[in-house]
Amino acid sequence: MENNSFFRTNYHTHTFRCHHAVGSDEEYVLEAIENGYKVLGFSDHACWEYNSRYVSKIRMNIEEFEEYKRSVLYLKEKYKDKITILLGLEAEYYPMYQDWLLDFCVEQQIDYLILGNHFYLSDEYGIYFGHMPPRYIENYFATCIAGLQTGMYAYLAHPELIMRNEYIEWCDAIKEGFKGVCIECAKLRIPLEYNVLGLQANKKYGIEQYPHHKFWELAADCGCQAIIGMDAHNPKDLDKNLYDEAVQYLSSIGIDIVETINPINYEYLQEREWIEE
Repeated sequence: MENNSFFRTNYHTHTFRCHHAVGSDEEYVLEAIENGYKVLGFSDHACWEYNSRYVSKIRMNIEEFEEYKRSVLYLKEKYKDKITILLGLEAEYYPMYQDWLLDFCVEQQIDYLILGNHFYLSDEYGIYFGHMPPRYIENYFATCIAGLQTGMYAYLAHPELIMRNEYIEWCDAIKEGFKGVCIECAKLRIPLEYNVLGLQANKKYGIEQYPHHKFWELAADCGCQAIIGMDAHNPKDLDKNLYDEAVQYLSSIGIDIVETINPINYEYLQEREWIEE
């Protein structure tokens, strides 16, 4: 059934440069147009200028960024009459590198960031929140909140990421941690992402990691906003039926769904930092 209540947008789109996505940039654009999307935001895993010699295998290298930007801007112009295309990044919250990231967003005229809280402190340390020792659980919640408070991120991607840890089950402690994140998002009016790639994995493997229905019921109770993120790593991940299934579920629990993100003025954030210093 065609969805007439919402127009489709997706701000969570990866490219082959992250080394675990497939398809050309243009294939994602054409698939989005075919499936009736009005906005397609490219948000590949952010490159970082590390202090060490670390080279990530799951994100673009900083040397690849210029070509990424050039490709996205070319497609933005080529298809401007059919779809709105934005230049974004999915980035973590790394306290030691946040100033660099903010400067990078200003210099490169990044449209938006989404907070993908994958690693603690930096991926240089190898502490992945989706597969971590139990002692880092509280760090996940704390860094989600700290990242959101910077004002640099349009929304929080796959907020239930830690549910990928096999030893974690929904319990009072986990609920309280997520409640803190939800309260902060509601206060800041920053949407939480209903992650459709995760939905596909839940179906494929007969599990419930993320999205998790108890989290979304909690988010609705806390007055949060939801945004649908396809987390596309393959052009076919932009299937409109998957998007509409997400809309149907979120509507059924009464959570406020937003289709568009608020623009982020990184120059203003940079100037504010200078003043506060």
